[in-house]
Amino acid sequence: MSSFLTVGVDGSASSLDAVAGAARDAEVRNLHLRVVHALPLPARLPLDAALPRPVINHFRKTADSVVQEAENRARTEAAAVRVSAVVLRGEPLSVLLTQPRSAAAVVVGHRGLNPFTELILGSTTTGPAAHAEYPVVVVRGTTAPTRPVVLGVDGSPAGAAAVRFAFGWASAHGAHITALHAWTAWNAPLPSPGPSEPYAFAPGMLAAQENRLLAEALAGTRVRYPDVKVEHRNIHGPTRPTLIEASRNARLTVVGSRGRGGFAGLSLDSVSQALLQHAHSPVAVVQGMKSPRQSARHDRRPS
Repeated sequence: MSSFLTVGVDGSASSLDAVAGAARDAEVRNLHLRVVHALPLPARLPLDAALPRPVINHFRKTADSVVQEAENRARTEAAAVRVSAVVLRGEPLSVLLTQPRSAAAVVVGHRGLNPFTELILGSTTTGPAAHAEYPVVVVRGTTAPTRPVVLGVDGSPAGAAAVRFAFGWASAHGAHITALHAWTAWNAPLPSPGPSEPYAFAPGMLAAQENRLLAEALAGTRVRYPDVKVEHRNIHGPTRPTLIEASRNARLTVVGSRGRGGFAGLSLDSVSQALLQHAHSPVAVVQGMKSPRQSARHDRRPS
């Protein structure tokens, strides 16, 4: 089990909002909060460059000020939270991507560190997105304790990680879940061809099929978290606008990052990108489980 949350800070108002949200979450879930700041360096300067002592002191003083402000904000939001801070030399993208994979989540603001969110949620076949093994929570929009966790469900094995994350989070926070599955006739799986009407759908067949997919995707996790109340919403409509609209009334919107299936056979990277740009609530993007070969390759990376 993870024992800490990581939050990336850069001194921006958005990153301080991320600290506040992460601190409240860490306190509720009894997690340690780890504040991480990447030490800024002049553009195009090699990381191993020898800098004059006054220049090093200037950057260190600025970095210390950033993390101190973040620590103060965290303790203001959640007095009982355990907070530590670290300043690491390097680019924000690489610094955050090399955080321990055992983190419960990495939390960032939707501005300030936005290049990190764009990169980590980008291509699933190249770049760091293929290696991120922790949920990424992007703090944006508004939230309220009375709102539900909106969970995007696609029924895929990859999407199962998002289901588990949402239920665990909702259970810890005493929240209920709105499990939303959006589909259209263009992306629903085709039935086996019949003798007279190849690939024809009987009236109501698609809706019933998608209802079963939603129920089956949640079944095992619901047994594990009997305290979490769940509303099923099976919507005939396009995925991205449906989820964005649902996020208006969400405490947190949760989606997978690599799933395929009920979400139009559409890579959830595009869905998650749409939410990061337009959602009205914080967004959690949860990486699906890797294959054994991918995991082995990742574990051999230099630390």
